[in-house]
Amino acid sequence: MKKWFSRKLAPIIMVAPTTVWMILFIFIPMIIVLIVSLVRKDTGGGIIYELSGNGYAEMFKIEYLRIILKSLWVALEATVICLALGYPFAFIISKLPKKYINFCVMLIMLPFWINSVIRIYGWDTLLRDEGVLNKLLMSWHIIKHPIVMMKTEGAVLFGLVYELLPFMVLPLYTSISKLDNSMVEASADLGATRPRTFTRVVLPLTMPGIFAGSIQTFIPALGLFYIGDMMGGARYMYIGNLINNQFGSGRNWPLGAALSIFLIVLTLVMMRQYAKVGNLEDMA
Repeated sequence: MKKWFSRKLAPIIMVAPTTVWMILFIFIPMIIVLIVSLVRKDTGGGIIYELSGNGYAEMFKIEYLRIILKSLWVALEATVICLALGYPFAFIISKLPKKYINFCVMLIMLPFWINSVIRIYGWDTLLRDEGVLNKLLMSWHIIKHPIVMMKTEGAVLFGLVYELLPFMVLPLYTSISKLDNSMVEASADLGATRPRTFTRVVLPLTMPGIFAGSIQTFIPALGLFYIGDMMGGARYMYIGNLINNQFGSGRNWPLGAALSIFLIVLTLVMMRQYAKVGNLEDMA
């Protein structure tokens, strides 16, 4: 009886809490979103549980397609910038003495200790027309008029990079720290230059971390609607803002749900592609 319990029942008990949690808070909500995306809205802003594809049909209207394409482009820009900044940063950290590595990793994690909305609001206080930075520059007579830094698309991109850079650095650090230095030394012994060693040895071996960091940056960049609202002054519409509006003031839940399903499918496709080159450890 004891052996049967340890072999059969004990593993089930161990995974049961996680399984129940995933069913209640991931699987069931996703099913609800899928159902809402397939019904139609009524004139009062509610939903009528009749099978319809109006939500998906609306999603392909030209004005919404422009928003989706613009959102994908901005998310791609943020991902490329985070990769350009994060890769050398992660590489430097991985080469530090062990006694400093944990401290540097803690500094990367430090922003997560503060609510992200509060951190973005702090940048708004610093960069607005009458903010701290403009006042300092004017008091030092460097500029005569305030520089417009907020309520622009550049500010939105800056906010995304600031918010998501740690999500790029951590997977890159995990991947780079696993790099076999003997491979790099062998490349140098065979006469390869440093740029050639990087492109032919280091870069391919750290590709799982690059892919993992890119996914963890690109997907959230599509959904962080509050950054567009706060840094862009709600002047620019992105897919995250569009979904938020459809479930709020727009009262078009089928369209909002259809857009949400689009993001879910996009995430699953990217994760599927990642599974071919990496493993879940690099996502940590």
